[in-house]
Amino acid sequence: MTPSESLTALNIQLPTVPAPIGSYVPAIKTGNLILTSGQLPLTDGKLLCTGKVGSDVTLEHAADAARVAVINALAAAATLTDGIDNIARIIKLTVYVNSAPGFTDQPEVANGASDLLAEIFGENGRHARAAIGVSELPINAAIELDLIAETR
Repeated sequence: MTPSESLTALNIQLPTVPAPIGSYVPAIKTGNLILTSGQLPLTDGKLLCTGKVGSDVTLEHAADAARVAVINALAAAATLTDGIDNIARIIKLTVYVNSAPGFTDQPEVANGASDLLAEIFGENGRHARAAIGVSELPINAAIELDLIAETR
């Protein structure tokens, strides 16, 4: 199954790439790699999940937010490859979790994005990863992530 067929089966449409909130581009291509800028869980320009995971935000809600953010990252990457089917594999995912003191389940939050990538790309969606707890994120987002993908 191609990535676009997987998206259809999952009832997911890649959104319009959210506009950057700073002086950067959503993604850049160099050679056969695409590196995305940090992506937030934005839908229709609205941040879906704010606050500290472990106090203001449940782990489950944060994992769902990670799914939304990775869809935004894929949309940014796909704009540089003439479509998602030209993404050969996901190489690396980094997930930043706005963590309450004592919250240590960042890997569980990151699984929201990682599991979706595996659903979309199969074995080529399995990737290296870092899940990092941070004290703050832009506009009080609960999560932010970026990825590196290989193109065909």
